[in-house]
Amino acid sequence: MDKKSGQRRLRTRWRTQDTELTFLALPTTIWYILFCFLPMFGLIIAFKDFKIHGGFLSNVINSDWTGFKNFEFLFKSNDAWVVIRNTLGYNLIFIVLSIAVPVTLALMIGQLHSGKAGKIYQTLMFLPYFLSWVVVSAIVWAFLSFDKGIANQFLNVLGNDPVNWYMEPKYWPYFLVFMNVWKGLGYGMVVYLATIAGIDSTYYEAAVIDGASKWQQARFITLPLMKLVIVMMFILAVGRIFYTDFGLFFQVPRDSNSLFNVATTIDVLVYKQLKSATLGMASASAFLQSVLGCVTILIANWVVRVVDRESAMM
Repeated sequence: MDKKSGQRRLRTRWRTQDTELTFLALPTTIWYILFCFLPMFGLIIAFKDFKIHGGFLSNVINSDWTGFKNFEFLFKSNDAWVVIRNTLGYNLIFIVLSIAVPVTLALMIGQLHSGKAGKIYQTLMFLPYFLSWVVVSAIVWAFLSFDKGIANQFLNVLGNDPVNWYMEPKYWPYFLVFMNVWKGLGYGMVVYLATIAGIDSTYYEAAVIDGASKWQQARFITLPLMKLVIVMMFILAVGRIFYTDFGLFFQVPRDSNSLFNVATTIDVLVYKQLKSATLGMASASAFLQSVLGCVTILIANWVVRVVDRESAMM
């Protein structure tokens, strides 16, 4: 009898805890339902000739089916190859640099003896992450403006002719890559610094006793223990290889037609097409990006699992 009473009390206690945890998770669950799962109903727009002439549901129901015609404009466009090349090319560079640069700086800051100096460096590198691309665009304009830009004033001092930067495509791949790394560096570095902070210090103490240098400690202790986080960040980055930061490729180049071949990606093209195309075409592009992103995540995770099963996400 006492045993049954103990089991009953244990069952009651777990039910109470489950209820508390459910209430704690309820706001997040509601947020996901409203903003992640419910909008998925709108995917049907990608397969319809969506017309705005009434309520949303009546528009979706009454619009004519078009099959896969909304997907054709992305591939039949004269600039399809340029847009896809830019999207994939920039993202491949971003994926490599977004891992290599933050990991390198995290290792360097992690080796600092002064904790105060490390916090100052982290703060300075993290600040650009909070700036919107509109603000960044204004800063870039202050440097690259033809008439009053700091860059052209510096060229004048050196006796060189000013450059119309927003009319010269050859410079912008470097500008865009630099701006992306500069703005996202702090966020990625904080993730890796948190990983380094969680490593047991006894590993380093044993390495020092064995006479290991700082480079050897980073190579044989820090990097191997960071591998899981690096792989996870890589897989997540690969999943967005068909997406680009709209603000970076639209706001910073200031939508200059001269920079079309080096600054136009799928997201920018969809935005421009909305001026003359339908919502169905934009929805089809977003849907295609999501599907391809999911496929690339699965492929990347499969490759990682084949190479090192323990590092895979699933």
